[in-house]
Amino acid sequence: MQQASTAVPAGPGAVTTVRQPELLLADYHFDVPLDHKAPEGELIRLYAREVVAAGKTAAQRERLPWLLYLQGGPGSGADRPVGRSGWLDRALDDYRVLLLDQRGTGRSTPANRQTLPLRGGPEEQAGYLSHFRADAIVRDCELIRRRLIGDRPWTVLGQSFGGFCAVTYLSYAPEGLDSVLLAGGLPAIDSGIDTDAVYRTAYPRMERKTLAHYARYPDDEATVRALVRHLTDHEEVLTDGTLLTVPALQQLGFLLGTGYGSHQLHYLLEDAFVPTADGPRLSDTFRERMAAVLSRAANPLFTLLLESIYAQDGRATDWAAERVRAEFPAFDAGKALVEDRPVLLTGETAHPWMLDTHAALRPLRRTAELLAERTGWGPLYDTGRLARNTVPVAAVIYHDDLYVDTAHSLATARSIRGLRTWVTDEFEHDGIRAGGRRVLDRLLWLVRDGRG
Repeated sequence: MQQASTAVPAGPGAVTTVRQPELLLADYHFDVPLDHKAPEGELIRLYAREVVAAGKTAAQRERLPWLLYLQGGPGSGADRPVGRSGWLDRALDDYRVLLLDQRGTGRSTPANRQTLPLRGGPEEQAGYLSHFRADAIVRDCELIRRRLIGDRPWTVLGQSFGGFCAVTYLSYAPEGLDSVLLAGGLPAIDSGIDTDAVYRTAYPRMERKTLAHYARYPDDEATVRALVRHLTDHEEVLTDGTLLTVPALQQLGFLLGTGYGSHQLHYLLEDAFVPTADGPRLSDTFRERMAAVLSRAANPLFTLLLESIYAQDGRATDWAAERVRAEFPAFDAGKALVEDRPVLLTGETAHPWMLDTHAALRPLRRTAELLAERTGWGPLYDTGRLARNTVPVAAVIYHDDLYVDTAHSLATARSIRGLRTWVTDEFEHDGIRAGGRRVLDRLLWLVRDGRG
């Protein structure tokens, strides 16, 4: 088992600086407590990358305020920039940007099938991962902020789950915030909306998005039906060792939450079959691309921790998406074939069968089960403090967001004092990337206009 480090939490340490076209990048490493309630205990190492415009002088860079970017997820490392583009291009006009790999992701003491056995068995692994929710991420951010800039506050831009973290930040450490920008990241904070309720609103959105896709690309409906028939009769293993089952196929609906996702799904499906001497079979192209879409090798925490990001009432999440799916029989692909209905696709959900089908998750099966059984999840938001909020906040809410319920987001927006919204159907959930500079510019305008 890995020996715990109990050294005094360290600052950024040695900083490595490199240049890219139009960018100056600096690598930082920070040691922080695994459990912020036990700061003298074990430490884990976090990684963050500073990005500044290369054209600015050293004196100009030092005067710039900081913007912390929190990535969506859970379980995804921060963006890896190559030159100025998108939202980063706009941010660099006014800020020094810090791209944080949240704990367990990227280069921040990664947690996956290769590293987690160092903790011990499944019980030890699950206990370790119980410290990887938004409240711990916020405490990480506060330690980093103080080590980088002392008492000065910074701006936080949160994309999707990063926005959930930013709302937790507003709840428990608003003194560290100059302003907050949320992109598709307003969580449900009402105590009456539990994990089950989140998925009861999700499945109707998945159905709507699937039918809209079939209306755009009518041939895809027949292709998906053919794939279901094929997978019912044949065992197919993808290039990464993942078993392609009918429920796994249905998870292609995950793509429908992004601006170009419907088109990407169509191009994936049009290469599904190839003629062979034994009749039509899945093409190698399709199998390889499916492996890339479904793989959890790079972000196993997405499956292990997804439902815990909604848990606040102390109860076990108990595979909520799987249980709630039973309330929506239209998603039964076999019945859809028999009844001559469209096969519906699913989206951003985690299911216990994934622990058998997905190659990167099989070694973590019991760990995932223990996390699903875990009780005692504490609150992630302080609704009273949010109602008294004084930090300028702006949020873009996507009118028909697949991943984050729009009605829940609007209710939360009304619950945070002073929050200003931009509701749009011009972009999908990835609007901060697809809209780039223009989306961030609108959020910054809302914050600055709100200051008066």
